[in-house]
Amino acid sequence: MTDQQGHLDPDGPDAALRADIRRIGRLLGQTLARQEGKPLLDLVEEVRALVREDAPAAAARLAAMDVMTGTKLARAFSTYFHLANITEQVHRARDLQRRRARDGGWLDQAAKRIAEQGVPADQIASAARRLAVRPVFTAHPTEAARRSILSKLRQLADSLDAEASAAVLYGATDTTASTRRFAELIDLLWQTDELRLDRPDPTDEARNAVYYLKDLYADAAPQVLDDLAETLRGLGVETAPTARPLTFGSWIGGDRDGNPFVTPAVTREVLIIQHEHGIQATEAAMDALIDELSVSRRLRGVSLDLSASLAADLDALPEVAPRFRRVNAEEPYRLKVRCIKAKLAGTRHRLREGTAHVPGRDYLGSDELIADLELIRKSLARNSGQLTAIGTVASAIRTASAFGLQLATLDVREHAERHHEVLAQMYARVGEVGDYRALSREERTKLLANELTGRRPLAAADVPLTDSARKTFDVFQTIREAQDRFGANVIESYIISMTLGVDDVLAAAVLCREAGLIDVHTSRARIGIVPLLETPAELDAGGELLDEMLSMPAYREIARARGDLQEVMLGYSDSNKEAGITTSQWSIHKAQRALRDVAARHGVRLRLFHGRGGTVGRGGGPTHEAILAQPYGTLDGAIKVTEQGEVISDKYTLPALARENLELTVAAVLQATLLHNQPSVDRASLTRWDAAMDTASGAAFQRYRSLVENPDLPAYFWAATPTELLGALNIGSRPAKRPNADAGLGGLRAIPWVFGWTQTRQIVPGWFGVGTGLAAVREAGQADVLREMYADWQFFRTFISNVEMMLTKTDLTIARRYVETLVPEDLRPIFGTIEQEYEKTVSEILAVTGREQLLAASPELSRTLGVRDTYLEPLHHLQVALLRQYRDLSDTDRQPVIAPGARRAPSEAAALERALLTTVNGIAAGMRNTG
Repeated sequence: MTDQQGHLDPDGPDAALRADIRRIGRLLGQTLARQEGKPLLDLVEEVRALVREDAPAAAARLAAMDVMTGTKLARAFSTYFHLANITEQVHRARDLQRRRARDGGWLDQAAKRIAEQGVPADQIASAARRLAVRPVFTAHPTEAARRSILSKLRQLADSLDAEASAAVLYGATDTTASTRRFAELIDLLWQTDELRLDRPDPTDEARNAVYYLKDLYADAAPQVLDDLAETLRGLGVETAPTARPLTFGSWIGGDRDGNPFVTPAVTREVLIIQHEHGIQATEAAMDALIDELSVSRRLRGVSLDLSASLAADLDALPEVAPRFRRVNAEEPYRLKVRCIKAKLAGTRHRLREGTAHVPGRDYLGSDELIADLELIRKSLARNSGQLTAIGTVASAIRTASAFGLQLATLDVREHAERHHEVLAQMYARVGEVGDYRALSREERTKLLANELTGRRPLAAADVPLTDSARKTFDVFQTIREAQDRFGANVIESYIISMTLGVDDVLAAAVLCREAGLIDVHTSRARIGIVPLLETPAELDAGGELLDEMLSMPAYREIARARGDLQEVMLGYSDSNKEAGITTSQWSIHKAQRALRDVAARHGVRLRLFHGRGGTVGRGGGPTHEAILAQPYGTLDGAIKVTEQGEVISDKYTLPALARENLELTVAAVLQATLLHNQPSVDRASLTRWDAAMDTASGAAFQRYRSLVENPDLPAYFWAATPTELLGALNIGSRPAKRPNADAGLGGLRAIPWVFGWTQTRQIVPGWFGVGTGLAAVREAGQADVLREMYADWQFFRTFISNVEMMLTKTDLTIARRYVETLVPEDLRPIFGTIEQEYEKTVSEILAVTGREQLLAASPELSRTLGVRDTYLEPLHHLQVALLRQYRDLSDTDRQPVIAPGARRAPSEAAALERALLTTVNGIAAGMRNTG
């Protein structure tokens, strides 16, 4: 399997990449011949050629193929995409490293801009203290590839890099050994089942996240943290190693909204898993310090503080081996780190056994660990070890401060209605409210505000509740127990899905009070309450909601107890699904402005949590541009951003790319905090642009709603897409539909919504309605305003760029094959509507950009996508044919399993399902996203 696209320039800027892809493709071809026989390789080449020369004939050939052969063919193309993707990642990392050597890193570029603007050092220092960037890993099911596949791809990437490094160092080298290793890995890939046998449970998902977090701890994060410290030092600012400008978060094991498998017990187990691996990562860092810190007391002094601490440790830790006490007797720093390792071992034992914390023998959270490391740093600094103090030891402290012992801080999320379910039963028990459920929002707000300021417990811990309400209520007790057991930083935020009013916020706050997490009378708030605004209506009312929250003395006291910090989460996926991409993006932009102004008026710092998905249709897109496109003043150092699915593997599988992605995020936040805190355009221009966006949003919304409100759309969607298979992919523990959802689209979550459109190359969530919206502005005589917005407004330019990418990935010729084969004739006019809007959107986008074709400004990307289509098309044709066969089976045969651990019995349906899922995997790999 080789790249035979003759239009590619062999000496072009991507010549080395193409050469590597051709080489890997040839090796894959040899694997196919070796493992399955030459007929399969011949079939692959036949289908590829036929697709280029006669697509209808290719479709007919694939439709007649038996299931077993089709499965092997799909696996061949899917494996090619996995190999091509990792090779592209390797070359992307090399390109970024070359750019770093030439132009400096992202932080260097941000520092240059800050210096050019003449920002005073005290302002930079203040911004550095407020810097708090947190990528949050979620378990949302959008990563189709198994970790077994990803780990082998990582090995292949490492081998490619090692070969390239040897060539640079020694010139032309013998590649026989590396070629043999590539062939071995590709054979192993072919022999590894790319489909999961059963659905993962939340603990499996936690282990997957830990896989990436431990890699980040060991490599990328320390580099970025050290680079940031050096960058700030170059701007005249010294930062404490104990600062936490970069930390990590997780929803895995804490996101209960719509996932019945996340129970209080699961939350506790996930925290144990995180700490087990966090302690391992810290131990590895301590081993590196032991190797480094060979300073002898006979040659250099040691601070009294460190000497006293070491003596106390040796008394309290008899398990520190006599050999170390003897060998390191004159090496106090090594001996101190060995005591730290003994405390880490004691912490592991305490957490496993559930015993009480013993100061001096184990750690509760990371504060005591950091204090021990700080003693070492300060002693070195005072005793001629300044370079080591600000170098190796400071780096270890920065990393330990960033990750803690838990690796990532867990967020807990639950649907707003679940809290009201608990409170209704509690109030019914005390007999004070006739029917809590019947109260208006205003009445509930008044009731709960009074409750929050009261001093009584509303209910005993063992109050009788239904099973559902008990699970919800027990989570709050679990949070308190977790903080007592693991440390205060282990869980910091409680997120309320579908926050529609202040009563939803107060309901969670009252339950926090019942668990001892909040007490407004003693200014105690061990956890922050975070409203999640998910729909355009809630986003539009977000400013009013925050104003009402902070105007309540009791809630204002909670915010004060949290350091005058209020977090608000913005939901991109659901707002897009409900209103379309134009209205969703515009509503979120306006909501940020309103929230910024309200927070400033109340003297509260705002931390926005961006719930961005992997695809543009779910709020994804380039992170650096998205941060800089936010309204001025919304970024004051603190930001949280979700990372999920294939985005995690794409960003963090390779250490070089992980470093780039972390650094560009931190650099963008630092730059926006210091340079984007005032309007960058005059009020008249912004008013004109806002009016144009209002017009575009209004027209786009009407066009989008006319599609999703079409009574035939649910039937069309389920017929035209393979969405019913998403559950069978076994890529996540969370069900694809909300509880009690019917066969319509209302209860379908955003991920399967985007998944279905993407698999069939219609990609409606990424662009539908945009053309109508832009046309409405142009027809109002404001074409010049649109071009002005594109030239001068980062928000609008980023929006157009993301839509342009989605239009390029859309292929309605392929989509038509799905429609003509799978969709009943009376439903096909919907596809005509999609075609019309696509043509209009392409035309309007080109009018705004002033270019003749999509991605004209990114020819290499355009060429790459074109090459991929040659390999994607056979998978699409095969998927269509298999879907037709699959749907001819009985409903009983086609019922997928949905519970973690469940498996299908062998059958004709199971074989077809396997073949189909292989095509799904391949298309997801070729498109670089699942949903």
